[in-house]
Amino acid sequence: MESKTVTLVQESFEKVKPIAPAAAEIFYGKLFELDPSLRPLFPSGEEAMKTQGNKLMTMLAAAVAGLSNLEALVPVLQDLGKRHVAYKVEPSHYDTVGAALLGTLEAGLGDDFTPDVKEAWASVYGTMSSVMIEASY
Repeated sequence: MESKTVTLVQESFEKVKPIAPAAAEIFYGKLFELDPSLRPLFPSGEEAMKTQGNKLMTMLAAAVAGLSNLEALVPVLQDLGKRHVAYKVEPSHYDTVGAALLGTLEAGLGDDFTPDVKEAWASVYGTMSSVMIEASY
């Protein structure tokens, strides 16, 4: 992975951190809008979804930080992918999650979501989701 790509993702994620709860809420709203059939895979209730959102943002923060050391990140992503099979996640869901993630970043970053930043995130997410899928299916 190119260092410019890693830098763009890490720098843009720093701007997301202060709005993490809102970003998680936007993400799940977009995810369920894109594919309402995914809703039953997640807990119901406002508090449960806040907890789920915290888990999402914590995982994203760890993955983004881990981009600086891909050798250490790959086994973590492989394990995460295997765990998602038990949650009934299918390979096609990863595309929907990617679209929701990019939409969330666009909404959260506004003008800072430049074409270069979008391309960097798409590349990073594509790599991460490929690792997770290959480890699981």
